[in-house]
Amino acid sequence: QVQIMESGGGLVQPGGSLRLSCATSGITFESYSMSWYRQASGKEREVVATAARDGGQINYSDSVKGRFTISIDNAKNTVYLQMNSLKPEDTAVYYCNARSPYNILNYWGEGTLVTVSS
Repeated sequence: QVQIMESGGGLVQPGGSLRLSCATSGITFESYSMSWYRQASGKEREVVATAARDGGQINYSDSVKGRFTISIDNAKNTVYLQMNSLKPEDTAVYYCNARSPYNILNYWGEGTLVTVSS
């Protein structure tokens, strides 16, 4: 049974930091590309950061580049998103995505809410 579980969301003041975690089980973690998405209220879900296994590229959306860092711990089957210099516009539900090689399988977590407000 595949499990994708995010944690670490919460309320933070502008300029603050949070680290999100995404623990996985039931997948061959080392072969899956891992991404973080977010969805703000009334908006479409958008990709924030991706760590691709095929080629090893890491990519960020322009809106978070230089502030967010995605990292992977293969020993723990976990992916992280370190978020610094948070802004109110970063407020959203953040989702973890696991994608198998050739995009055959695609799994989502249930999301964790990040609220940036004073």
